[in-house]
Amino acid sequence: MPLHNWLLFVAAVIVLCGTPGPNMLHVLSRSVALGWRGSLPAMAGCLTALVGVLAASAAGLTALLTAVPGLFDVLRYAGAAYLAWLGFRALTTRAASADAPLPALPPARLFRGGFLVGISNPKLLLFATAFLPQFVDQARPQAPQFAILVATFALVECLWYAAYALGGRSIARHLTRPRVRRWFDRATGGIFLGFSAALLASRV
Repeated sequence: MPLHNWLLFVAAVIVLCGTPGPNMLHVLSRSVALGWRGSLPAMAGCLTALVGVLAASAAGLTALLTAVPGLFDVLRYAGAAYLAWLGFRALTTRAASADAPLPALPPARLFRGGFLVGISNPKLLLFATAFLPQFVDQARPQAPQFAILVATFALVECLWYAAYALGGRSIARHLTRPRVRRWFDRATGGIFLGFSAALLASRV
């Protein structure tokens, strides 16, 4: 892979990963509620889903979505339903006092939640299939090139997770009052519902 191809890929991925989406919003909300360290399992779940989708894309598994009629719609509806449930839960969560202890959430549950958010959008698979090959030199072995691209994507995604998580702790300092926290939860819930509606309205 030519160096200029990789640098162009890095620049594109920095913009793509930094754009607020379900993963980043989930990491931000978990950081606000649980702190930077507490949000690590959620980050790991989101990242696992992302890397899995990218690896599946590199392996050519997207052909399954086009070979099986209706499969994409099934995944799309399931993803939209999960995002809508996250939005509804955020909207109906009762804001806690800043001094009230947060309920302990097992790391496995936090990981599962992050993974489900990350895997809930099947369009990521199709997007990755169209995006990654543009940076691969067809005249050279493709497997090592795809491995480099996936690893680069994952690293950039991790850096953005850290930035959003640290930003969540800064935001948390301003959410000491239940009323402010309630408005934050409502905004988060509304954004998740917006993602759900956008997924339902999307077409391949």
